[in-house]
Amino acid sequence: MNASELYIKNMVCPRCIKVVRDELANLGIETEEVQLGKAVLKQPADEHKLSLIQQALENNGFELLDDRRSKLIERIKILIIDLIRNGEIAEMHVNVSHYLSEQLHMDYGYLSTLFSSVEGKTIERFVIGQKIEKVKELISYDEMSIKQIADFLGYSSLQALSSQFKKETGMTPSDFKNQSAHRISIDKI
Repeated sequence: MNASELYIKNMVCPRCIKVVRDELANLGIETEEVQLGKAVLKQPADEHKLSLIQQALENNGFELLDDRRSKLIERIKILIIDLIRNGEIAEMHVNVSHYLSEQLHMDYGYLSTLFSSVEGKTIERFVIGQKIEKVKELISYDEMSIKQIADFLGYSSLQALSSQFKKETGMTPSDFKNQSAHRISIDKI
């Protein structure tokens, strides 16, 4: 089996792209493009190279995907993570289900069923989880008010964000912010 397009699980940020690009370069593998969840190689990799790639990726917490369903689920996750990370979810004039169907050229019912059967949770739960983690991250940076965070992530109101945050974490965004302010850096312990 030769492969020129690699689908990679657990790539979630720009640093992941750099790590994958660097690991491939260390193996002497030239790439045309590396993006979240995917690397396009200039030359197809043979079985031996794929084995080396797989080991290098696993050493960094990534996984080389080889089945069509896994690749599709990873693409769904990457599309959602990108929307949330970049704040594009607030600018969308369509819902996430329509967006995924449009981007992947597949029926949302199929995507939803596949995702739930493999991941053990719905796409909607995945979106909520990603949004809550982004809220935590933005609160920790302390550069935006909670109202600005609600707007950035496409919540209809500050109350909608607060309600969902409390339901998911057991505390309000303000409580989380106050708790985060009192954390001790791990290197100071």
